[in-house]
Amino acid sequence: MSRRFVVRSSAAAGALALVLAGSVAASPAGASTAGSHQPPRVPTSVGYGGAVSSLDPVVSEVGLRVLRQGGNATDAAVAMAAAIGVTDPYSAGIGGGGFFVHYDASTGEVETIDGRETAPAGAGPDTFVDPATGRPYPFYPDLVTGGVSVGVPGTPATWDRALERWGTTTLRQALRPATAVAEQGFVVDQLFHDQTLANQARFEAITSTTELFLPDGEAPAVGSVFRNPDLAATYRALAAGGVEAFYEGELAHEIADAVQAPPVAAGTSLPVPAGSMTPADLAAYEVVDRDPTVFSYRGYDVYGMAPPASGGTTVGEALNILEQFDLESLDDAAARHHFFEASALAFADRAAYLGDGDFVDVPVDGLLDDTFAKERVCLLDPQAAAPKPVAPGDARSYDGVCDGAPASGTVPEDTESTSTTNLTAVDKWGDVVEYTLTIEQIGGSGIVVPGRGFLLNNELTDFSIAYDADDPNRIEAGKRPRSSMAPTIVLQDGSPVLALGSPGGSNIISAVSQMLVNRIDLGMTIQEAIAAPRAAPQNGTRTTAEQAYVDAYGTALTAYGHTLVPTANAIGAATAIEIGPDGLLTAVAEPTRLGGGSARVVRPAGQ
Repeated sequence: MSRRFVVRSSAAAGALALVLAGSVAASPAGASTAGSHQPPRVPTSVGYGGAVSSLDPVVSEVGLRVLRQGGNATDAAVAMAAAIGVTDPYSAGIGGGGFFVHYDASTGEVETIDGRETAPAGAGPDTFVDPATGRPYPFYPDLVTGGVSVGVPGTPATWDRALERWGTTTLRQALRPATAVAEQGFVVDQLFHDQTLANQARFEAITSTTELFLPDGEAPAVGSVFRNPDLAATYRALAAGGVEAFYEGELAHEIADAVQAPPVAAGTSLPVPAGSMTPADLAAYEVVDRDPTVFSYRGYDVYGMAPPASGGTTVGEALNILEQFDLESLDDAAARHHFFEASALAFADRAAYLGDGDFVDVPVDGLLDDTFAKERVCLLDPQAAAPKPVAPGDARSYDGVCDGAPASGTVPEDTESTSTTNLTAVDKWGDVVEYTLTIEQIGGSGIVVPGRGFLLNNELTDFSIAYDADDPNRIEAGKRPRSSMAPTIVLQDGSPVLALGSPGGSNIISAVSQMLVNRIDLGMTIQEAIAAPRAAPQNGTRTTAEQAYVDAYGTALTAYGHTLVPTANAIGAATAIEIGPDGLLTAVAEPTRLGGGSARVVRPAGQ
């Protein structure tokens, strides 16, 4: 049994074995039409006996089969995550990392696993400085493509630890469905095709990536079948050798080689800077069992991910500020004005304090303290937007008393990508998993490990690019970059009632906060809360918003002093499961964002 972990909280372990009879593939060989022989893309399902939600119908089908064959929520989540590495390789995979949040129905506890990537031992103040020029690398294209931005992956170790703590199956068995999908192929949809085209210049700079994702020099056509036998073989190697097959031995050396000497295509004009990762960095990697963040909001206990994730504290602080107001009694524009202002205050504190808590002192208790929220709410004018950016508060010394006019702050550069993916699972025993995972940029670092079928992350770009010794998010050897991921589980009277999460970089915080406010304060169903248009207020002079949001609220919010900037990009792409009376499950995925997700239940209501 692997022991590649560090304990920061109590641990539990699964004991039963599950044989996953059968496998799942999106389509048989030779399918030629998009949608042929594919599982359904269902945005909402209601029923009993367990449920799953993801952004991909193949992934949700994998999870559903695991639950129907007797697996629990953790078994399903790991199998789904492995399938994501096949069908959505540009968002997540074994070359990346993430955060796993689990509710155990037998103990009533919420526990988490931090599988975030780490900076290699060779990382330091000059990591993002071009040695040829002595100046920082340009963010694009230099830092986003190449080995210099690759962090030590945490995803395989996360799967192993989750199954060890809570699963009823082995990693070998959990990988079987995804291995079948990789071997047999899946039908290419418009999103996969478009994301390949968007990355074509980067992918063409790396020979191994071109071979996998640009066969014959073209992006896979919509409706064609995409197979990844190299990834299938890699999954079989992990199944046979466990996670040690990834972090030690031949594969670890191949990963390090790809980072230190990326397989650059002859004649490429793109810089592809090398990194410093060694096999020793991979061998030293450990996931961390962390205590979750938790705060109370209008009678609910909301659990999230602790630093290096900033989602748990920033969502929590924003909602603690909003709890000082009766949002339900306000009109639409006023409620959203309050949300914008609370978000700005919380983002100011995120920038000031958030980093890897194993390296810097993050005042988590202060940021989530209601007294601190009362002090911050003094700066929220119900009638007008405060000049931006607002300054951070003092989360280490506060008394809840207003202390003068708001000060002006600064907004640090935020380079966190809007890629990533999310999944949700609930089983018939009442266990709940919310899991957000990523390789950072859409397409990660652009480097496919030769012959292995997976992309490496470019997660180190989540550190502050300009090094500042006082910055809590400065890069350091072994440190985990700050993340906005916010996998969230909500309890009421000790029982889970909702689990949700989203991709979207720093917009994750806005998306998750809005969905909670929509559901708890504004009277929306969970389906409506996810489908509703979104904005991404942070702490700047302008707020990005989806066009439908601008159309609905732009004029009214302008009167408060807000400037909305429409974006054609989706703000988040959520999955959620609500647990109702008598175990009724409402599984929900995006109806339209990123083409729509897929939510499935084991036993639909009425059957």
